Amino acid sequence: MNFRSFLGNETTARQLQEGAASGRLPHAILLSGPRGAGKYSLAIALAQTLNCLDPQTYNGLPDACDVCHNCTRIASALDLDVRVAEAVEAREDLRDADRKDTRILIQTHPDVLVVPPDPPQMLVKVGQVRSLIHNVQRAPSEGKRKLYIFPTAKFMSEAANSLLKVLEEPPEYTHLLLLAENPSDLLPTIRSRCSQMRLHAVPMDRLEEILAQHHREWPPARRTLVARLAEGAIGRAISFHPDTYLASRKDALLLLHTAIVEPDHSALFHVTETYRAGAEGQQKTQDLLRTLSLLLEDVMVLQAGRPEMVRNIDVLPELRRLAESVSFDWIERAVRRMVEVESGMRRNLLRSLSLDALTAGLQQR
Repeated sequence: MNFRSFLGNETTARQLQEGAASGRLPHAILLSGPRGAGKYSLAIALAQTLNCLDPQTYNGLPDACDVCHNCTRIASALDLDVRVAEAVEAREDLRDADRKDTRILIQTHPDVLVVPPDPPQMLVKVGQVRSLIHNVQRAPSEGKRKLYIFPTAKFMSEAANSLLKVLEEPPEYTHLLLLAENPSDLLPTIRSRCSQMRLHAVPMDRLEEILAQHHREWPPARRTLVARLAEGAIGRAISFHPDTYLASRKDALLLLHTAIVEPDHSALFHVTETYRAGAEGQQKTQDLLRTLSLLLEDVMVLQAGRPEMVRNIDVLPELRRLAESVSFDWIERAVRRMVEVESGMRRNLLRSLSLDALTAGLQQR
């Protein structure tokens, strides 16, 4: 990953390149933007550029070669979900006494430390920050700069307070990058110590152009649909799995049709029987609930008289019929029922029965 391969938000990317070129890059940066906009990819590109062994130029500014020893090791942290899963599994294999004191940290290069939220609370914890504070005292060993990346900057209170001193007076060779969807998620004391930069949603037409380059096999209508569902986030659009989404949407529309239009449950029972136990069934149910939520949002958009904001544009006629058939109170009840299904999943309730109960509870009275 380097700046030349980063798509969208050219202005923010150029700001970081200019800071790297001038030597005046802020030591603490709060990089915000929607999920999938490329915040983490941009942070990795910056880490590579600052530590590249064979620096290149792009648009007259420094860029990483993406092939040297430093670049490839730093890029190994790009697949963050895999790295975190490996770290969690390694922690689970430890003795109970050691497991309690072991925090999740990702370090594929000695001078780049990624501090993800620690499961199961999915917050950055004080133990992780203390590890950073200990690490930050050592000068770079194989690169020119040390970078500390928080992919999701959501902190426990003690962890946030522990980080303040480093943010205020970091060593000269150190840069901290805090990534967040919404800057207001962070304490004002943290925000005030950071230079703020933002990634914006990519315009729809530009997103469709990018999808045409990366997914030539998709017909134009599918690219339009994915661009709308991605809501301006390039990463989300490129990695989108339309076949999985369309399968979930087909089931979600059947559920809504059964609840609102035709209370014949035979077809629904046939579908919900496929939502079995196990990890695959859990993921499938989560996809269904997420898709159902998107459809209900589209219905509310239509009820508000804003059809141009509909994301599932290819099923607009069916969405119009649903919008004419339900009230806002019905949608609110549907959302509550979906939360109950998610809660039941955590208690290992039978998913097929939970979905059947959801539909029955939403039938028009």
